[in-house]
Amino acid sequence: MKNRLSIPGLILIILSLSACSSNGDISPRPRAYSRVNYPDRTIQHYTQEECPFTFAFPDYFVLRRDSFYFDEFIDNPCWFNLRADCFNADLHCTYTSFSSYTQFQQLVQDAFRLANEQNKRASYIEDFKISLPNGISGMAFNMEGPSASPFQFFLTDSVQHFFRGSLYFNARPQPDSLRPVTEFVREDLTGIIQSFQWK
Repeated sequence: MKNRLSIPGLILIILSLSACSSNGDISPRPRAYSRVNYPDRTIQHYTQEECPFTFAFPDYFVLRRDSFYFDEFIDNPCWFNLRADCFNADLHCTYTSFSSYTQFQQLVQDAFRLANEQNKRASYIEDFKISLPNGISGMAFNMEGPSASPFQFFLTDSVQHFFRGSLYFNARPQPDSLRPVTEFVREDLTGIIQSFQWK
């Protein structure tokens, strides 16, 4: 004699299995990103005797001297990186003195050119004029989208001094997942700009 399942018994088994396999929520789960532990901000001051400027920055940045630029040795103590290991990011900082209006114009053009190079990848670039009460002026460039550098700026007195900073994450640009970190770091870069002074 063959064992046969009745149709009502088969329906009961199918309903039981489907009830056990889902808890009623069949929507896809949202994409998850790595958890970021944001560091505390304890402010310290950059004051190197050889460099004609000073500024305040959070201590999760570590100062590292920049010795090479495109495989060329640099003997300039005012070229350095502020390294944020917790975010795998670097703020590349360069300082140049100039003595003529032509040199000044060239430095400004180079800063705009370097910022516009990000336009190949960025979906949007917004620039801001910087005008500080201590006679410092400049520009800041905020890049949106998958650009290698989400933020760059330069500061000058338009007479002798020119300082440039550019933020880079040492990872493949993923603007959605990096956005919270970029916004956190951008706040501190704004603090660097606002505290900047020529000696």
